[in-house]
Amino acid sequence: MENLALHLFNLKEYYRMAEIGMLPENASVELLNCQILDKSDGKPHRFSIKDYYRLAEEGVLRPDARVELLDGSIIDMSPIGPLHAGSVRRLIRLFNDSSKDRWLLSVHNPVHLDDHSELQPDLMLLRPFADDYCSRHPVPEDVFLLVEVSDSTLDSDRDLKLPVYARTGIVEVWIVDLNNGALEVYRELHLTGYTNIRILHDGDFAAPASFPDAVIEVSKLLRH
Repeated sequence: MENLALHLFNLKEYYRMAEIGMLPENASVELLNCQILDKSDGKPHRFSIKDYYRLAEEGVLRPDARVELLDGSIIDMSPIGPLHAGSVRRLIRLFNDSSKDRWLLSVHNPVHLDDHSELQPDLMLLRPFADDYCSRHPVPEDVFLLVEVSDSTLDSDRDLKLPVYARTGIVEVWIVDLNNGALEVYRELHLTGYTNIRILHDGDFAAPASFPDAVIEVSKLLRH
């Protein structure tokens, strides 16, 4: 998980996992530099969604922990600076203006991707659901569009999260690249990722493939 901050566990938390049966006696793991590693290959121990929620229920993951589960690794989410936060609020306003009740706007909330990944993207346009997803988290088939706003997280959003989004069936992803002033649009799923990739700049326009009339001026997303 290069370029991502793996969540660190102390010795007390490590032993607590063993006590509740999450690290069985025959598990070939060790705690090294506050990371739980598999002895066989030295890679981070992989957690399932079930493990992830159990850690929260047992208090191993604190209620205020800002974490995500990516391909079995628990990672700490980066602090949100003013530019990042303002860009997300701008997206909310722009998409609210063209919604017409065709989608449900979800901000910094989980999407259940598979048994080992549950991320919290900056924004999603979701298929409307009767209980507003109170009974379950959205899954890939519920997502019309997923947006990541990227500054310090640009490399990990592209290289680590994007392949997981593609593999699990998210049909369209936008990356708002605040560093270079560009909007990256990823569409058309394939086994190797997305085959339709567009890089848009000031003067260009973008709209979700599912809602071609919901046009957004790219310069409005990138304005500082």
